[in-house]
Amino acid sequence: MAFTAFEWRVRACRLVAALACALGMGANAWAQAETPSPGSTLQRIQASGVVVIGHRESSLPMSYVAGGKPMGYSVDICLQIAQALGRHLKLREARVDYRLVTSSSRFDAIEKGEVDLECGSTTNTAARRDRVAFTIAHFIASSRIVVQSDKPYSRIEDLDGRTVASTAGTTNIDSLAREATAKSVRVRIEPARDHAEGFAWVVSGKVEGFAMDDVLLYGLRASHARPQDLKVIGKPMTIEPYAVAFERNNPELKAVVDAELRRLIQTRELHRLYDKWFTQPIPPQGINLGMRMPHLLVDSFKYPSDYVPQ
Repeated sequence: MAFTAFEWRVRACRLVAALACALGMGANAWAQAETPSPGSTLQRIQASGVVVIGHRESSLPMSYVAGGKPMGYSVDICLQIAQALGRHLKLREARVDYRLVTSSSRFDAIEKGEVDLECGSTTNTAARRDRVAFTIAHFIASSRIVVQSDKPYSRIEDLDGRTVASTAGTTNIDSLAREATAKSVRVRIEPARDHAEGFAWVVSGKVEGFAMDDVLLYGLRASHARPQDLKVIGKPMTIEPYAVAFERNNPELKAVVDAELRRLIQTRELHRLYDKWFTQPIPPQGINLGMRMPHLLVDSFKYPSDYVPQ
């Protein structure tokens, strides 16, 4: 008789329990099974009572710093997840600490145990899943290019022979290179330290364009002193499903995080958080992005899943 993988796991667990009881260690064995693995995210949180959130400096409105305080759509979602982790571990109170990460340092920070949840503008990709785990996508962006409005650019082909920046360590810098190659466009790609630097290069004229996720480009443009001086051009070069990243190979942690995301979606709390950051004035300048929820994101919430094609 053939058994499913689930049935094999159930039978294996029963066998282990029976052997433990036979040796007089049943109670201890089950107590250990409920204890997070040594060095795991859950063990650190249980020991310290603190969830460390990795945030970004200028990924408005997803994750940024205003008035010295980390905030944004992704950060608010992670605050909900932190409370869910506290409830799971039966903590009296789950406190939150923040740690600044960059596009280049975020995955190292997770692997080293320096942050428990990376809450920025991070795309779930197959290559990244070799290093970290992701939960259900909470936003879907696309990669485009911002340029000065008075320049005669409306598509990537118009930037032939020009210099275009993108942030080091992001999917955008790779997709920009692929798109240019596919369309036989010669561009010199200049890596920026972060989104703010790449955007500033466009404003100053150091580069002709800055390639990044459209939501971040609109956020940078809206927070500029003269938004009308800049425009976002080109067809989407990629589809970018944003998700919270955390320690991989930790089924217990993933189950708690995924369950909380599903709860936020099903109760429509996530929709309220979206409206807070995308359709209402936000700090520090009270700008309103006026971005209704994309159809792709609306559809994805009907069947919440962390699945992303390779």
